[in-house]
Amino acid sequence: MPRINVIIPAYNEERSIAKVLHAIPAGYVEEVIVVNNNSSDNTAQAAARAGATVLDEPNAGYGNACLKGIAYAAAKPAATRPDIIVFLDGDFSDYPEEMPKLVQPIVAGQAEMVIGSRALGRREAGAMMPQQIFGNWLATTLLHWLYNARFTDLGPFRAIRLDTLLALDMRDRNYGWTVEMQARAAKQKIRYTEVPVTYRRRIGTSKVSGTVKGTVLAGYKIIWTIFKYL
Repeated sequence: MPRINVIIPAYNEERSIAKVLHAIPAGYVEEVIVVNNNSSDNTAQAAARAGATVLDEPNAGYGNACLKGIAYAAAKPAATRPDIIVFLDGDFSDYPEEMPKLVQPIVAGQAEMVIGSRALGRREAGAMMPQQIFGNWLATTLLHWLYNARFTDLGPFRAIRLDTLLALDMRDRNYGWTVEMQARAAKQKIRYTEVPVTYRRRIGTSKVSGTVKGTVLAGYKIIWTIFKYL
């Protein structure tokens, strides 16, 4: 098996982070990295108690947290450097136990990046807001029209080879992170695929789709990012 690290950006996920960590298949990954993204609750302490490596990223933004985790993983000595990075949300909306099927196409040499698609999988009623469903449809449609990329989702649960991830030269600091990865992968002709994943209602309120401001800002940034990399 390749060496696998998991990166979980976490902002005020004290109630859910331990559940996420305990659901990761035992013995399947070498290290789970929780990036505490300027939380005002006890997210960091809860993650550490549950066995994760905790990094602090005081600059708010999903992309900032992901970049912090990547830098940590990439700086490891060759003997412990991961082959594959799995990204996972800290709100317990994803099913971490589905990680092996997400990683399998990479292990089999069929892909370098795998997106967990909520559109193709089973989704609990109310797990995604109407604006999220529409936003995903619009973004993936634009990716198809403009990049000839066939995605059905911008889902956060995803796996990618570390060397591929570094070659993508990710830069987005906040809402555009997921779509930037997919746009850059399409432009660089990275081999990718999607697998169906199960999705449930998150614990707590979404910091993005749970507010009008977050929804508007995220929608604008996603569309802007798609056109930026043309």
